[in-house]
Amino acid sequence: MRRIFFIIAMVMAGLCFDPVSCFALSETEEGEGVNVQHIIFEHMLDSYTWHITKVGDKDIAVYLPVILYSNTSGWHVFSSRRLHENGGSYEGFYPAPEDSAHAYKLMEKMPDGSFVRPVDLSLTKMGLAIIINSIILLLLFLPAAKWYRKHRGDTNAVPSKYVSFVEMLVGMVEDGIIKPCIGENYKKFSPYLLTAFFFIFTSNLMSLLPIFPGGVGITANMSITMFLALCTFIAVNVFGSREYWKEILWPDVPTWLKAPVPLMPLIELIGIFTKPIALMIRLFANMLGGHMAMLVLTVLIFIGFSAGAALGGSMTFISVLFNIFMYALELLVAYIQAYVFTLLSAVFIGSAQIHHHKKEVKTTENSEIKEQ
Repeated sequence: MRRIFFIIAMVMAGLCFDPVSCFALSETEEGEGVNVQHIIFEHMLDSYTWHITKVGDKDIAVYLPVILYSNTSGWHVFSSRRLHENGGSYEGFYPAPEDSAHAYKLMEKMPDGSFVRPVDLSLTKMGLAIIINSIILLLLFLPAAKWYRKHRGDTNAVPSKYVSFVEMLVGMVEDGIIKPCIGENYKKFSPYLLTAFFFIFTSNLMSLLPIFPGGVGITANMSITMFLALCTFIAVNVFGSREYWKEILWPDVPTWLKAPVPLMPLIELIGIFTKPIALMIRLFANMLGGHMAMLVLTVLIFIGFSAGAALGGSMTFISVLFNIFMYALELLVAYIQAYVFTLLSAVFIGSAQIHHHKKEVKTTENSEIKEQ
């Protein structure tokens, strides 16, 4: 038992070290110091190049296509390798300052010396990570879907262990989250909610993998969480029942709370937007906080060694222990955040399908009156 625990601890300790941290170590050995802010933000923010590791003086990276449209010079399509070879600039485009709102993005330098943000349609690190995670989901679920399509109506067919495992996962989410929260109309929203759960869960797990194609925190990017929250917002409000909108625009409260000043309708309308915003920020903040904590703990090792071997050794011991704990915690958080996002989305969607519940209540009351 001790050997198993030791092996698991060593594996998790190894997983805690990111290739970015190895790059920081090479900088420290060269005497340039460790730029903690640069390392953390370079790892967390989007970029045109997916840096994998560094072997000696050679960077191992995936150079992605840069696609820009300028109002003055038209389309520009080139590899991000050109940026690497020319110190970050190419064809009149320069990287935005790290302290600006467009950090690590390209800006076009105009003849008067000003910088303008072009239309950017590039395939970035985040975009490639989304494609990879989506392919992983397809590879995991399409074989099971193909088996059920092939044996539709065949009651004697026995699924394989893998198909049964996928069915268990889908049933866990659908029967444990979606169906109780939405009710009899749950099948209409199951495809979206199942996709959201497994995409978030897979992305969270992939972000904890420190080697390519992992290590990219998709759900720690507010653009991604905003899109997921927007999908929930559409599912809630576009497919909401008439009773749902009636309770928002004319709720069942005293008239003086609705007219002449529409106090309660205004509060209800604000609630329509605060719900998806809460979904967006909750997922983004929890995943970002965990990744940044692990990065900071790892970078502390190299800061300690820059101050001396004794301090570096003690900081290494402490950092590895805390990183093992944080990594185990992040594995749990990866599931919890996918569960919470799906649960709250299902609750919001279910609250917008209230006409089903009202009909059931009315039918029950009428039957009781007839019996009496």
